[in-house]
Amino acid sequence: MTVLKKALLFFSLISSISFNLKAQDNVIDQVVWVIGDEALLKSDIEGVKLQMQLEKEHFEGDPYCIIPEQLAVQKLFLHQAKLDSIEIGASEVSRMVEREVNRRIAIVGSQEKLEEYSHKTMSELREELREPMRDNQIIQEVKQKIVGNIKLTPSEIRNYYTELSQDSLPFIPTTVQVEIITMLPSIPVAEIDAVKNRLREFTDRINKKESSFSTLALLYSEDVESAKRGGELGFMGRAQLVPEYANAAFMLNDPQKVSNIVESEYGFHIIQLIDKRGDRINTRHILLSPKVPAEELKKTTARMDSLLTDLQAKKFTFEEAATHISADKDSRNNKGLMVNKNEYSNYGGTSHFEMQDLPVQVSKVVDKMAVGEMSKPFTMLNNNGKEVVAIVRLKGRIDAHKANLADDYQVMKSIVEGKKRDDVLKKWVQDKIKTTYIKINDDWKNCDFQYSGWIK
Repeated sequence: MTVLKKALLFFSLISSISFNLKAQDNVIDQVVWVIGDEALLKSDIEGVKLQMQLEKEHFEGDPYCIIPEQLAVQKLFLHQAKLDSIEIGASEVSRMVEREVNRRIAIVGSQEKLEEYSHKTMSELREELREPMRDNQIIQEVKQKIVGNIKLTPSEIRNYYTELSQDSLPFIPTTVQVEIITMLPSIPVAEIDAVKNRLREFTDRINKKESSFSTLALLYSEDVESAKRGGELGFMGRAQLVPEYANAAFMLNDPQKVSNIVESEYGFHIIQLIDKRGDRINTRHILLSPKVPAEELKKTTARMDSLLTDLQAKKFTFEEAATHISADKDSRNNKGLMVNKNEYSNYGGTSHFEMQDLPVQVSKVVDKMAVGEMSKPFTMLNNNGKEVVAIVRLKGRIDAHKANLADDYQVMKSIVEGKKRDDVLKKWVQDKIKTTYIKINDDWKNCDFQYSGWIK
């Protein structure tokens, strides 16, 4: 990963470590750069440096020159976002945070281990992730607006490839294609009824004015991020909400009323209208999710064992089973074949994955498999944070190699597109520096910066 990406993602994509610059010699902290109306502190730079050292990231140059410059570039993009009124909805930020938290839980094995490793409670960890993940998403949207759509012809890709010397050809890591079948453990009706009854109790308390909706959301909602705001999601369009929630929310007209219980992929909600503005709506909600008993998880694993036996006996194909049985709707509609949705990957939008792009539990299983082999059942968290039982089949593997157009056209296309995007963005940054107030502490000026014009 480049230093620029590390600077942009240092909190949101690697394990968190709290770093506070302690008072030494009566100096608590120091402003080293000012970009527009934003200050860049020495502790900011030390924090990134520490993270990169822990990741064993190699510095090609002085980190006290590289890191502040890249953080300054980040602030230029955030400043532009303010000018363009680019914002990320609170609900979308919450979803990003939950995906990242689930990813980390999958890596270390449990919520308890994650808290022990990070020295933070889950609430503290979510709060720490919230701002950097929001900023990173805002930066990506600013960049996309600056760059626009880059379209390349096949001849441009071929020309770029043929102009490269053999020594300059990129090294392509091992990639795999994976098919998956998942089963959701059954949740007893009694557990679902208990959740619904609790939500009905909340509705009754709100209607009788014994408690406010926001207070109950703060105390009991399992959407941790919105619960901190009394369940409020902020103004959102219909497309930003899951369909079941959107349908119920946009039917509300009276802020004093509470919706009926709404079931979505996340669990069960009750919703209250706050305000409507055209095609955007602000609501608050309380989310409760039924819990899967351990016994049901065992039963589901046993069913998947039976399914695996039938697949090995060739009673039907893996693709047929995925299409008709799998609970994973994305891969089910693709005959079980997983699609890479990592926007930072050269294979985004394709069925090819580098190991690091796969869900952690899947990559651990697939790593030792042969092409055509099926795994034993294993548990994993799906995209909604629900525990499921899965089996996977390794459909294909391309071992690490020097790039060639026959196998790596998509990668070469991504490389050329990335180069063109980088050229556009570098020019934008260089122009932005000229029109932005920038002041650098004298002790931090002696650097060979990537961009000119920082020192004015």
